[in-house]
Amino acid sequence: MTRDEKNQVIDNLAQQLSGSKHFYLADIAALNAEQTSKLRRKCFEKDIKLVVVKNTLLRKALEKVGGNYDELYTVLKENTSLMLTENSSDPAKLIKELRREFPKPILKGAYVEESIYVGDNQLDALASIKSKEELIGDIILLLQSPAKNVVSALQSGGNKLAGIIKTLQDKE
Repeated sequence: MTRDEKNQVIDNLAQQLSGSKHFYLADIAALNAEQTSKLRRKCFEKDIKLVVVKNTLLRKALEKVGGNYDELYTVLKENTSLMLTENSSDPAKLIKELRREFPKPILKGAYVEESIYVGDNQLDALASIKSKEELIGDIILLLQSPAKNVVSALQSGGNKLAGIIKTLQDKE
């Protein structure tokens, strides 16, 4: 590969990384053709872009994008695949799902919600992360619950309150 081709790959990777909110680094080596095809199909279904990359080119692309990715540089060894996504937990859920059938993919690291996760032991934590939209929905539900209780109490107590006031007026 010539220097110009390498620079073009680095630019492409940097553009993809800057356009994606979250990315995962995984090891998918030793998957056979059928398993790799299944992985790619599942990634396509979940809107995850899967790219097999050279570690040195990925490192240069990360440096070009900027940011503090120092912890991820340590996992850039052997075979690395880059999983780009807009939903933070989808790749982790996909990896867990595929691991029921195959020994790989193995999570090497991830950049999610401006945090870095290193190691396969972080898979459960990453799978349980809620998206921004899910968190906003949870907050709205929590805020609605007390308001609904107050409105309900006022509506049900409205008849009683009116009856008490009428009784007090009649006594005078």
